[in-house]
Amino acid sequence: MVKRFRRLVFGAPRDVEDPGVHHKISLIAFLAWVGLGADGLSSSCYGPDEAFRALGGHAYLALPLALAVALTVFIISYCYTRIIEHFPFGGGGYIVAGRLLGPTVGLVSGSALLVDYVLTISVSIAAGIDAFFSFLPYSWQGLKLGMECSIIVAMMLMNLRGIKESVTALMPIFLLFLATHAVIILGIPFVMTGSFGAAAEGAKQGFAGGLASLGAAGLFGLFLRSYSLGAGTYTGIEAVSNGLPIMREPKVETGKRTMIYMALSLALTAGGFLLGYLLLNAHPVPGRTMNAVLIDNFVKGSWLSGGRGGRWFKIVTLLSETALLIVGAQTGFIDGPRVMANMAHDSWLPNRFGTLSDRLTIQSGVFLISAVGLGTLLYTRGETSTLVLMYSINVFITFSLSQLAMMRFWFGSRRRDPSWTWNIFVHGVGFVLCFSILGVSLYTKFFQGGWLTILLTALLVGVCLLIKRHYRIVKKNLSRLDEIMTGLPRTEETPGKPLDPKAPTAILLVGGFGGLGIHSILAIQKLFPYYFKNFIFVSVGVVDAASFKGIARVEEIRRTTERSLKDYVALARSLGFAADWRMEMGTDVLEQAERLCLESARDYPRAIIFAGRLIFEDEKWFHRILHNETAYQIQRRLQFAGLNAMVLPVRVLAGSAA
Repeated sequence: MVKRFRRLVFGAPRDVEDPGVHHKISLIAFLAWVGLGADGLSSSCYGPDEAFRALGGHAYLALPLALAVALTVFIISYCYTRIIEHFPFGGGGYIVAGRLLGPTVGLVSGSALLVDYVLTISVSIAAGIDAFFSFLPYSWQGLKLGMECSIIVAMMLMNLRGIKESVTALMPIFLLFLATHAVIILGIPFVMTGSFGAAAEGAKQGFAGGLASLGAAGLFGLFLRSYSLGAGTYTGIEAVSNGLPIMREPKVETGKRTMIYMALSLALTAGGFLLGYLLLNAHPVPGRTMNAVLIDNFVKGSWLSGGRGGRWFKIVTLLSETALLIVGAQTGFIDGPRVMANMAHDSWLPNRFGTLSDRLTIQSGVFLISAVGLGTLLYTRGETSTLVLMYSINVFITFSLSQLAMMRFWFGSRRRDPSWTWNIFVHGVGFVLCFSILGVSLYTKFFQGGWLTILLTALLVGVCLLIKRHYRIVKKNLSRLDEIMTGLPRTEETPGKPLDPKAPTAILLVGGFGGLGIHSILAIQKLFPYYFKNFIFVSVGVVDAASFKGIARVEEIRRTTERSLKDYVALARSLGFAADWRMEMGTDVLEQAERLCLESARDYPRAIIFAGRLIFEDEKWFHRILHNETAYQIQRRLQFAGLNAMVLPVRVLAGSAA
C-alpha cells in the first residue's frame, strides 16, 4: 500500500537510460520563463511596493525610480546572459565565483545563494498570502501563517513528483497574471486621459519643494535608499543561469531566450507599477499591498467602475497576483536543490544532496529547503517586510561576486579576445550597481534584520568548511589505501574458469576499482580461507545530479562502471577464482543493489553477500549524515529475505585507513 500511495503521489519511476528522458523532463524557453522567470516577475509585486513606501511624501521621485529600476533589470540581465554563454552547464554565481575567484569565494557565493533560495520560498509565499488577504476582512489576518505553511508542504510534494509537472500545473496562473496586469499597466494612460498635465505639474512642484527642504544631497539620499529597499525587484534574475541544466537543448540559446522574456516582463511590470502608484495617486493602506490600492484606484477611474465587472476584475487580479507570488517560490524549489547538488559534488555539503530520486528530482535538497523555508516563516511569523529585508542582501552578495569574477575573466582574456574592453565595461557597470545596492542595503538594513542574514550565511560557510575538511581527511586516508592495495603484486591473469552454481560463492558489492574493493576481497579470504570458489562482483552505475546532463553522460558512467567491474574480475581470476560481474544503471543504489543481489543469490544458492563500509575510530552522529548507510540497509533487507549478508569494516583511523 505504501508503494502504491507513493506512486500515486509522486508518479512512476523514470528510466535514466531512456534516450528521450531528458527531452521529457527538460523545459522549453516559455516553460522555463514560467518556472524560473516567475520569481523575477513576482518580485515586481513586493519590490516596487517597498521602494515606493520608502519615498514617503516624495512620491514624485517614482518617475526616475521607475527608469532606474528598468535600466538595472536590463543591465543585470545582460550580464547574466554573458555568464550563460560562458558557463553553459549552469551553476550561476556559485560556479562562476568558484571557477574564477577560487573555491572559498565560490563557497561564500553558494552559501549566500542557498540562504537566498530559502528566502525566495518564504518571501514569495508570504507576499502571495498578503495579496490574498488584501481583500478579506482585517480580522482574518491570524489565518495567514497556517495557510503559508500548508502551501510550502503542497509545493514540496509537487516538486518531488517532477519539475516539469510542477511548472506545467502552475502555467495557467502565470498567464492569468500577465493578462490581468497587462490590462492595468496598458490601461493607465486611458484612465489618465486629460490628467497628465496636472500630474506633471504636481511632480514638478513636489520636486522643487523637496529640493528646497532636503537639498540635492538629501533628495539623492532618499532616492538611493528607496532604490536599495526595492532591491527585491531584481532577486530572481540569476535563476535562469542557475537552472540551465533543466532546459531544452540547445541549452544556451534556450537560456538566453528565457532571460529576454524575464528581463522584458520584469522591467515593464516593475516600472509600470511604480508609475501607476504615482499617476493614480496610490497611498499605503494598513493591511493592504500597494498593488491592491493601485487596482482599486484603476477600477474606480476606468470603464469598470460602478458594476460587478469591476469587483470581479479586482478579485481575479488579486488572486492571480497571489498565485503568481506563490509560483515565484517555485524557483527556490528548482534552483536551491541544484545549488546544493553542485556544492555536494565539490564536498561542501553531504554527498546525499547530489543524489536523484527515481523521479529524477533532487529529493534530499527539496526536503531540506522546504523544511528550512517552513522554519523561516515560523520564525518571522510570515512578516513580508522582515523577510524582504533579509532577502535582498544575500542576492547582491552573489550578484557582486559574479560580476567581479567575470571582470577577472575578461581581463585574463584581453590578449585573445578583442571585445574584452566592452565586456569588462558591462560587467564593471553591473558590479558597481550590485555592490552599491549591497552597501546601501547593509547600511540601512543591518540592524533591522540584515544581521541575521549575514549570520546565517556565515554559519553555513563555517559548516561547509568543516564538512569539506572531513571529506578531505577521509579521501586522503582512502588514497593511501589505494596506493597500498593497487600496488600489490599480481600473478598473470589466467583464462576464466567456468563458474559452478553449486559451489560457495562470494557476492561482493563494489564501486570504482580501488583500495576499498581490493581490501574487501582480501578480507573475505582472511575470514573464509579457501572456502569460496566463485566471486560475483555487483555494482550500480549511479547517475546523480552532477552527471545527469544527457544520455551521452549516462553512457559514459556505464562504460566506467563496466571497466571497474572487469578490473575486479581480472584480479579475482589472477588469484585463482572463477569470477563474473553484474551491474545496473540508476539513481537509487539501495533498491538496484538489492535487486541485483537477489537475482545473483537465486543463481548461486550457496552465496554470501558482502558489502564494505567505512568505520571511524571515534564515530559521531554526523558520520551518518555525511556517509550513507547503504551497506547496513542492504544487509537488513537481504537478511529479511532469508539470505546471508555481511558488512566488511574498513577502519578509518586518525592518520590512515586499514
